Amino acid sequence: MSRRFSCLRPGLLLALKGRRPLSLISEPPGSASHWNKVVSDAEKIVGYPTSFMSLRCLLSDELSNIAMQVRKLVGTRHPLLSTARGFVYDSRNNLQMRGLVVLLMSKAAGPSKSADAPLLHDMISGIYSSQRSLAEITELIHTAFLVHRGIVNMRELKTCDGPMKDMQFGNKMAILSGDFLLANACTGLAQLQNTKVVELVSSAIGDLVQGIYYENSNFSEENHLTDDIGISSWTEQIFLSHGALLAKSCQAAMELANHDPVLQTMAYKYGEHMSMSHKLHSDLQPFVKEKSASTSVFSLNSAPVVLHQEKIGREAWIHQIEEARLKGSMVNFTKLEEAIKAGKGVTSAIDLCRFHGNKALEALEGFPPSEARSALENIVFAMTRFS
Repeated sequence: MSRRFSCLRPGLLLALKGRRPLSLISEPPGSASHWNKVVSDAEKIVGYPTSFMSLRCLLSDELSNIAMQVRKLVGTRHPLLSTARGFVYDSRNNLQMRGLVVLLMSKAAGPSKSADAPLLHDMISGIYSSQRSLAEITELIHTAFLVHRGIVNMRELKTCDGPMKDMQFGNKMAILSGDFLLANACTGLAQLQNTKVVELVSSAIGDLVQGIYYENSNFSEENHLTDDIGISSWTEQIFLSHGALLAKSCQAAMELANHDPVLQTMAYKYGEHMSMSHKLHSDLQPFVKEKSASTSVFSLNSAPVVLHQEKIGREAWIHQIEEARLKGSMVNFTKLEEAIKAGKGVTSAIDLCRFHGNKALEALEGFPPSEARSALENIVFAMTRFS
């Protein structure tokens, strides 16, 4: 591992393994039903299902027109179709995770004691209306970037993907619909009438753009099998593209209630470390979940692979890639997965996931005990259990 994470305190990892959520969950840890129960319990605490958080925007006349146009892509393999399906049904509730965390953080902090705090009658289920708006804005921004990332590289298309004109049309729709969602988010952000919140969320949008730019430039088509990226660089890039929005939205939620800078910092740290733990958990799934009939295809730039490469050295990693290479640039992922599992990349990624989970739990210690705080803890526990 890099020097940045070489001095993890063993006690932190042991502490996380020994801690238990305040409400026990009987489903197997890491399973879809386990995760769905954690989210379902959390949604009851904040007052409504966050799967309908962006419903007002999604049912607008403008987006309805876009949806009608997207139907033209049925029969093709354009990724905009799968993104659109996720708006309607997502079995793991990933699409609304960020907004849910913002709402839970808002309720966990409660009303501010400051004289400039919003009026208590403006609260519903312990959350200010401005904080609920912020949660929706956070989800709109995240969804806009999901849609934008569904643009396909026309040079990589195959005949089975669909007609060229349909794929070009899909790219235009991804750009336009993503821009529409982002514009709605920016309009809602301005309506909050809080300069610091506008600055925080705007900077998060800038971080997202920068993070995606790094991904596209470092993991180019020609070099993606041999990029030499260490875990420090991986962490910086993932924070920009996955962590900054949640961290700064959590801080902004505290600002909207006029909480003190200390609590704002704690909220930021929870969002930062929880999102990093979430990404590590996602990267680890192909290596820790039960085998299905089909072979798992994983990103060669995911955390376990990056850590594996860092452990065995650059030359050994290239040699393993070449041994697993089939015709052309194709890779035998089954053979490569076996090599990675035989090394220390997977266990190091699990340790790193739990490290960030511990940091997120430490940040919650600044909040008073409550159902909302317990739900935030349970989300971390769900992200850091692998056995």
